[in-house]
Amino acid sequence: MDEEKSTPQRPDAQRNRERILAVALVELTRAADAPVSTIAKKAGVGQGTFYRNFPNREALVLEVYRYEMQQVADTAAQLLRTRAPDRALREWMDRLAQYAMAKAGLAVALRTTACNGSLAQLGHGPVTRGITLLLQANEEAGTIRPGVTPDDFQLAIAGLWQLDPHSDWQPRAARLLDLVMDGLRAGAPGASGPRA
Repeated sequence: MDEEKSTPQRPDAQRNRERILAVALVELTRAADAPVSTIAKKAGVGQGTFYRNFPNREALVLEVYRYEMQQVADTAAQLLRTRAPDRALREWMDRLAQYAMAKAGLAVALRTTACNGSLAQLGHGPVTRGITLLLQANEEAGTIRPGVTPDDFQLAIAGLWQLDPHSDWQPRAARLLDLVMDGLRAGAPGASGPRA
């Protein structure tokens, strides 16, 4: 599989793969047990093309998850280019919450996938790099307390995963993330006292 990733795909093959992933994200978010035949049909590819890209359902679900986690992680650098570090961190947390709630169906598909530990590796690496980037920028700017690790941060926001995506989750997520942000700011060298 590593050889496959290192060999550039033909443009049409790459487009097929991207269409399959886009359709799979929608279908798996809608219904965790979406048939691969439906995904292939909606992507406009045959079964052979589908299975050349994804030898089984587990490979598809894991690749959708990896791709989505990479997108979430990549927004960290994008936000830091256009916003102050503390604003970038807080906005990134909002985007993470939106992702978590919007992809509840994908979460069910992931839980039903027997992935032997590869799931944690797929999501943990990119997201941890994004969190690390945001925390370092904030620590250097003096906007958060020094020494906060990505693990600390992930534990602090773990309450997000307890919210019901079918409820009015936005106000609760905003309050939780504001509390986390206030905790990160407490003791920051550049803090000018509590916010009004």
